[in-house]
Order: sequence, then C-alpha cells, then structure tokens
Amino acid sequence: MLKRKITQQLIDWKTSSEKAMLVTGARQIGKSYAIREFAKQEYQTYVEINLYDNKAATKALLTASSMDDFLSRLSLFAQTDMIPGNTLIFIDEVQEAPDIMTMVKFLVQDGRFDYIFSGSMLGTEFKGVRSYPVGYVTKRTMRPMDFEEFLWAKGYSKETRNDFLEHMRSLKPFNELEMSVYLSLFMEFCILGGMPAVIREYIEKGTFEGSLDTQRQLLADYREDIRKYAEGMDQARILNVFQHIPVQLAKDNKKFQISKVASGARFKDYRGCIEWLNDAGIINVCYCLSFPELPLKGNYDEEKYKIYLADTGLLVAMLDEEVQEDLRVNRNLGVYKGALYENVVGEALVKAGYDLYYFKKENSTLEEDFFVRTAEALVPVEVKASNNRSKSLRTLIDSEHYPDIHFGIKLAGTNIGYGNGVYTFPYFCSFLLKEYLRGFQHLENKS
Repeated sequence: MLKRKITQQLIDWKTSSEKAMLVTGARQIGKSYAIREFAKQEYQTYVEINLYDNKAATKALLTASSMDDFLSRLSLFAQTDMIPGNTLIFIDEVQEAPDIMTMVKFLVQDGRFDYIFSGSMLGTEFKGVRSYPVGYVTKRTMRPMDFEEFLWAKGYSKETRNDFLEHMRSLKPFNELEMSVYLSLFMEFCILGGMPAVIREYIEKGTFEGSLDTQRQLLADYREDIRKYAEGMDQARILNVFQHIPVQLAKDNKKFQISKVASGARFKDYRGCIEWLNDAGIINVCYCLSFPELPLKGNYDEEKYKIYLADTGLLVAMLDEEVQEDLRVNRNLGVYKGALYENVVGEALVKAGYDLYYFKKENSTLEEDFFVRTAEALVPVEVKASNNRSKSLRTLIDSEHYPDIHFGIKLAGTNIGYGNGVYTFPYFCSFLLKEYLRGFQHLENKS
C-alpha cells in the first residue's frame, strides 16, 4: 500500500465535518485507491458505485425523484447493509453524471451516511452542473505523489521531513553521504514522476524496467480523455498544445508560444485549450508577472505564460527515444536539464498550494523562474541546472526598484548554504518551501 497525504485529510474530515467530501484531480493519481483504503479502515461498511462502469446505477440515480428515492435506488446496488452512522457511500467517476451533485444538500441534511464523491476531469465537467451544493461539500484536490510520499514508498519514515526542515532552518549542510543518497533518490523521482502505478511497479521490480511503458499508457489515456471530454472545443488544438510542451520547455526562452504550435496559430484561438488542460489537472500554468511586487493575484499578463506538465515523469516519458535511454541508464539530462528541474520544482510548489508566477523584464536579461511570498515579502525562487552565479536573483535582491523583495531562494544540485541574501537548498527540499517560509525570519535587512 502506498501511503498518501490525502488519507490524513480524509480522517480529519470524518471527525470534524458534517459535509460531503469531493475529491478532484487528474486521472490515475490514486484517488479511488486512497478513498477505498480509508473507507475500509474507518467505517463498518462502505458502498462504492462507479458511474463509469455501472451505467445502470448512473441512470437510476440520475432519475431519482427525491432524496429517499435516491437512497432507495442506491441500496439496490449496494450489495451490503447500509448502517446509519457507520457507512461511507463512495460515488466514483462522478464526472460521468455531475448533476448527481445536486442531491448532495439533501443527503447531508439527512445525516444518516457519509458521502465522498470523486472523479477525474471535474474541473472541466462541473462547470455545467445545474445547482452545485455550495456550503455542503468539502473539496480537496489530489495530485500525483510528491517527493515525500515517494520517500515513504521507499521505506523512509515521516521523520525524514522533520530532518530536512531542521537542516533548512538551521542552515546546516547535509553530510556527503546524505547528499549523495537524497540527490540520487530525487533523480529517480524526476524520472518516474508521482503516478502511483509507475512508482508501485518500480518499488516491486527495483528497476526502471516497464516504467516507460506504463507512463506512455497514461499519456495515451490522457489523450483519450481529451477526445472524450473536450466537447464543443477543438480537440486537435488541445492535443497540439499538450504535445508541444516538452519541446518549448527545452528552449532557453521557456515562455509558451502559441505561434510555434501550428502555422498561423493565434492566442485568442488557443486560450480555452490551455484553460481546459489546466482545469483537467494535466498541466500547471505559470504566468508572467507584470512587475515583481505584491500582491501577486491580478498582477500578471494572461497572454504570457510557461506551461509545465503536472507530473514530471510524464514530461520525461514524452521525450525522444535517445533521450530516454541516456536519462534512465546514464542519468544524463542533456538539453532538457533546465526543463526537467523547473518542471519538478513548479510541480512541488503547486502541490504545496502555491500558484505559479515568473518574471521576464522586456528588453533585458533579467528573468526569474518562480515567485512565492511570505506575509511581508515577495520571494524570488531560482532553479539552477548548474552552479552558475544567480545574476537575476542578485539584481532583484539588491535593487531599490523591487522593495517587496528582501531575500531569495536558490534550488540547485548543491548543499545548503547562505550568502548575500540568497538561501541555497538542494532540489530535494523543494516540497518543503511553504512550510519553511511559515514564520520565517530573514537573517538581514535589505539595504
């Protein structure tokens, strides 16, 4: 069993909430498995209805005339007794019939059972729900496994997180053995990504054998989802955007250029495509700030953005055959080195709850990969594929033109360090940035 962070969120929900739970997220990230294991551990009995597999149940529940009628029809498909106060009703693949959510208010008010709804593509499908039960649903977005969950799968304890944080907060470098082991594990994670099927296969076999085939099947499933769910939109355009992400990330200028997707392509024709992929949980969009200052929301150009895959392993699986061989056998990233590290850091920031922003100054070499914030400061985050100087980071910290910026963070394949307002951490600490910055006190003031 792969341990997932969503499990604790589900336990907290069960003990503190009188609402239903809606778990959203892209396909194949382990939603159903995690909910099913939670149900087995926390309830005397549970009922699972999959609306994709069980068309008869879908039709029956959609045509229920009342809450009592809904529960009566549900019991016909339950195949077990529904015990009031100790039964979880789990309705999976709810994107197949999103209007079922209109019944949630009455089910919650009835109070006899707990309910979890889940499915993929909900960000796109729920836009058409006739009456979404606002106030009666606790919503959680699940994503692919992060590096900490990967460490759990490899047998590391939850204390590893605390050890990482202690190193970061005390600015105490890792010893040589720790750096070697954790950087190697992080490279494994970059190649595999966080899709449970891929990681489970890797743990069982102890090698990368078969992982690429599994990843390519997941990519094929994503393409099939685009064809199935992108109704009323140009599916070919969505697929074009999806297919062009790796090649555009490999360029020095990683800004996504619609003009490179197809001859004569224009932003206004493709805007809905990017939104659809983002809503589906397949990509992470990083918008260009108009100026590096607080607040972040509303302070960006919606026509300038970088696009990252929501799972770095799937990005790797989209690369050329020759690159695959070199990467998996020799750990050589080639021209994709910068793209891979940026993608995996962006992925970590999104999983921590951040929106993604970058900055590129017009007619200048000043450019910064990401920005996050504390209560008082804007924090530039630079991802270095090599150990070169961070010229843009230094400019943002030192210049009086950026008063919201007091310090910066550099993520690289090097040890922990600090100097001249720049805190350096190894890549494998990326998943802890938000927790690290909570209550953070900078060592010195900006002059």
